[in-house]
Amino acid sequence: MARRVTVFDTTLRDGEQSPGFGLTAEQKLEVVRQLARLGVDVIEAGYPGGSPSHLAAVKRIAETIEGPQIAALARANRAEIDAVYAALGGAKRQGRIHIVLGTSPIQMAQDQKRPHEVVTMAREAIAYARSLGLQVQFSAKDATRSEPSFLTQIFTVAVRAGATILNVPDTLGYATAKEYHDLMHHLIEHVDAPEGLVTFSAHCHNDLGQAVGNTLAGLEAGALQFESTINGIGERAGNAALEEVVMALETRKDRWQIETGIKTQELYRTSRLVQSLTGLAVQPNKAVVGANILARESGINLDHDETYDDMLSAEPAPNWQMRAWGD
Repeated sequence: MARRVTVFDTTLRDGEQSPGFGLTAEQKLEVVRQLARLGVDVIEAGYPGGSPSHLAAVKRIAETIEGPQIAALARANRAEIDAVYAALGGAKRQGRIHIVLGTSPIQMAQDQKRPHEVVTMAREAIAYARSLGLQVQFSAKDATRSEPSFLTQIFTVAVRAGATILNVPDTLGYATAKEYHDLMHHLIEHVDAPEGLVTFSAHCHNDLGQAVGNTLAGLEAGALQFESTINGIGERAGNAALEEVVMALETRKDRWQIETGIKTQELYRTSRLVQSLTGLAVQPNKAVVGANILARESGINLDHDETYDDMLSAEPAPNWQMRAWGD
């Protein structure tokens, strides 16, 4: 029986860290409306603690959008948690706070924190966010370079403090697929959490070109949520591309037995919208949404075996795949 996984889009938060990315509040709202049409489950709308304008943009999204759950990022301190609450307090449904805290030896050294201090910070921040009525997602920053035993400890503390989503970020795109699979499996097996009440999430960056493969490996290990961006945008080499993960799962249901709520016929339109608003174009040979995905010069005939039929059905022009992005 197929598992249903949650699709968490972070185009407007992690994606916004792309060099050159800059959207007005109205443009962000346009993207969010399209993400809702796409069928995304959770939309991370931004980082309210970053500035008053960021807080105002997230607040407007939360008070306007129906359907997807709206999430926002905070570090483990009360000021940023309060900013998220101010932004999400008027949301159409319960808001989700995404609390992030470095857990690798390198991150803790940079933050000038010892392991026991980090555990205390996590416990206190999560408990405070829960007291405000927010659903809590906790991220162990640089998880793939953290000690598995420490991750197990801090995730267990996070659950006891009230977190219901545990995110395992490959923050620097460091892990291989097997390493990420094994880490996710280890955490699912060893974190002391009530069965069925905690969701593990995969969040992978693309520094070594492994983001989509690692995300799929995390899902195969048992994660029930994945985090991604449209067109894979994000800082440095970007994040796992939502459209690539979704179409891999859709095309190879025989392999993963995983379903999403994504309307695949909206993928191309969503990709185009994000490109047009941000000015961040994708290369013609980009997987799934690139202009050349079904094009060829000559030689062996292309047999796409219905892989992209659902996506193509949304485009009225029969030769969609031959048009340039600017047409």
